Amino acid sequence: MKTLPKEKQKLFRDVLKRVRENPNSRFDLMDNFMQHGDTTVRTHCLHVAQTAFYLAVKLRLKVDEEALIRGALLHDYFLYDWHELSLANTIHGYTHPGFALREASKDFDLTETEKDMIIHHMFPLTLVPPFTPEGWLLLIADKICALGETIGDRIK
Repeated sequence: MKTLPKEKQKLFRDVLKRVRENPNSRFDLMDNFMQHGDTTVRTHCLHVAQTAFYLAVKLRLKVDEEALIRGALLHDYFLYDWHELSLANTIHGYTHPGFALREASKDFDLTETEKDMIIHHMFPLTLVPPFTPEGWLLLIADKICALGETIGDRIK
């Protein structure tokens, strides 16, 4: 976030703080679950939110910045260990956006943009693409971060 203007860095920190301090928030519980490699789900969501926001700012895209940050922070808010051996976890890539949306909707008042971002972030696995620019930014940032987290240590 060092390369973003101070006011954009402040906006990111403020949105993150509101997500974490929401009385119903279970955001920090995502640290109990692994995502890719040795990255927790919480850290992954932070990376994705930072990347999506960075892209929006640097490309000067007209987006709802707060929704972009919140939706990215909550896009994997499924709150279970998808690495445990089970039939349901074998199709995690297809089903977790629905679980994440359900859990995030329990804890937060989501905008339509945030809902779109969460439910469609796994396109093309989920078959329906995002309808919003924020959703496309999340989709791209998620793939960038997942790739880095999965193979990053292997190419160092």
